[in-house]
Amino acid sequence: MAEPNDAEKNHKLIIDVISDNISETAYKDQQTTIFQINDEVEVASQVEGYIGSYYQATIVHPVGAYHYKVKYKTLVNNNETAPLEELASVYEVRPIPPDIPHEMKIYEIVDVYDNEGWWFGVITRKVEQKYYVYFPTTADTVAYSIDKLRVHQEWSDGNWIVPLLG
Repeated sequence: MAEPNDAEKNHKLIIDVISDNISETAYKDQQTTIFQINDEVEVASQVEGYIGSYYQATIVHPVGAYHYKVKYKTLVNNNETAPLEELASVYEVRPIPPDIPHEMKIYEIVDVYDNEGWWFGVITRKVEQKYYVYFPTTADTVAYSIDKLRVHQEWSDGNWIVPLLG
């Protein structure tokens, strides 16, 4: 087996640093915001295997001071007969991020729409019209078309922040 060259080592180092940042963020609680009934939100999953994913939902109503009952837009109940409704901690709920259209680049942190939700990872390469995205929370790399990608943003102190490298 050939030794990796400097470019390959540098690529791996960059991916490792970005992956650590993504993993740290995936396990972090969202900033709390007060939502009203029928507000459109995203709910961060804290279920093993789904950490780092966000699912669109609507606020049904608050439950005490620290939870909301939410109704998901794409997830269904066990019988697959109705949208899934469940309790979500205020720390798992955030507004829907605004659209930021621009050209995606290698090493950019992005959200990818897959499996009924938004998952965040890092673009590792582009081949023709496909972007290869690495997901640190699952250690998978998958190719996607541009229509499945959005700029990753974090909700912090009532503002959307685009994470910067370095």
